[in-house]
Amino acid sequence: MPQNSHTPKLLVLNVVGLSPKHIGEHTPHLQKMANAGCQSHIQSMLPAVTCSVQTTYFTGKTPADHGIVGNGWYFRDQAEVRFWHQSNHLIQAEQIWDKVKQQSTNATTANIFCWYNMYCPADTAITVRPMYPSDGRKLPDIYTAPTALRADINEALGSFPLFNFWGPKSNITSTQWIAECALKTLEQQSPDFAAVYLPHLDYALQKVGPEHSSIGDELKAIDAVCGKLADYAKAHNYELVVLSEYGIQPVSRACHLNRLFRQKGWITLREELGLELLDAGASKVFAVADHQLAHVYIQDPALVPKVRALLEQQDEIECVLGKEEKFQAGLDHPRSGELVAIAKPDAWFSYYYWLDDTKAPDFARCVDIHRKPGYDPVELFLDPAIRFPLLKVGAKLIKKKLGFRTLMDVIPLDTHLVKGSHGAITPHKKDGAIFISSLSGLLSETEKRDGIASTDICQKLISILQS
Repeated sequence: MPQNSHTPKLLVLNVVGLSPKHIGEHTPHLQKMANAGCQSHIQSMLPAVTCSVQTTYFTGKTPADHGIVGNGWYFRDQAEVRFWHQSNHLIQAEQIWDKVKQQSTNATTANIFCWYNMYCPADTAITVRPMYPSDGRKLPDIYTAPTALRADINEALGSFPLFNFWGPKSNITSTQWIAECALKTLEQQSPDFAAVYLPHLDYALQKVGPEHSSIGDELKAIDAVCGKLADYAKAHNYELVVLSEYGIQPVSRACHLNRLFRQKGWITLREELGLELLDAGASKVFAVADHQLAHVYIQDPALVPKVRALLEQQDEIECVLGKEEKFQAGLDHPRSGELVAIAKPDAWFSYYYWLDDTKAPDFARCVDIHRKPGYDPVELFLDPAIRFPLLKVGAKLIKKKLGFRTLMDVIPLDTHLVKGSHGAITPHKKDGAIFISSLSGLLSETEKRDGIASTDICQKLISILQS
């Protein structure tokens, strides 16, 4: 039965891209915490992408049960591919925000930038939510619940640094802002359970690869952020858990599934202003690329064997999941593709479907995460063919501020630029997701050795609140 006393307090830091191999000379704060508490790895799951893994952590269920089969998928009823939606109503399983209150009716919770934030059951919710005026501008802003928090946070911290959050300018600034937002929330709301999304390392690793010489400095930067939050947690009697969703693998090649399907005559395109758009609803076969995993939607059942045979012939593909394999992987959900392709460790999937770059849609050369029918890590780069890219960006920004419509077409179409990816099962535990707790007795010897199942994370966090 729920109790009327407050639960112990717990702060969870989701440090995306952090792996066991990173704990050491560049991460003194995290190293200190691991030494004083306990550390292990989290067993890799499919798909190892943000929205799916976070939802598994916060529900204790697989994507087959909670429905989040990727960062995006094909919405069959709308005949549209959609990525990065924020409505919590998309989750089809009970979440930790409710589970905490079942343990204690007086307990309060906070969701700070974790995904499916909007309308989630947490008492306090804060996340990125840009404004899109009709004149074509994209303005930094946030969503909050309660609504009044939005003005308070913007006044205290200034506008969220949106363009440092994703895109060519992504850097530690946005993660530092999120951490300051978390500290402000902890100070004002004092929630019993709070989860904070700290994404910086993820983007740095995708951009230059996990072995690049600059990663040491990026680790120091994220470690300093974690250290500041850890100091607050210790001073205010919060237990602390640091975890990640996956590790980043070095990649050197992309697989363009939709180009393969186009060459087979299975893709239908619509031409607009001389450019090509994927018509998913009219296509017999198409892929929704999501890092190292791709959902392949086959609207003509007779083609399934032919599509599978074609996929299994591709050198970049590790394996193909049909109905039985999807069931075993916890991916057998109506939102999943009829087939699911998993890339080899050194490869990833692009969404590209055009055969001639001059026919690529206008959004292909922009940071446009909602219109692209797949994930596009090339958005992390400025086009190296532009002689003076900052001058071009500045000129376009001036046009936008003056009220003119203009296309921010500064993103290249070169998939070779991408050096890190994720989404498949991580071959080695040192390269995968990590779990650190301030509680030294939280993990069994078996869990320390063999890792923790992704579906066990939710109950592990609940158990801290029950202690």
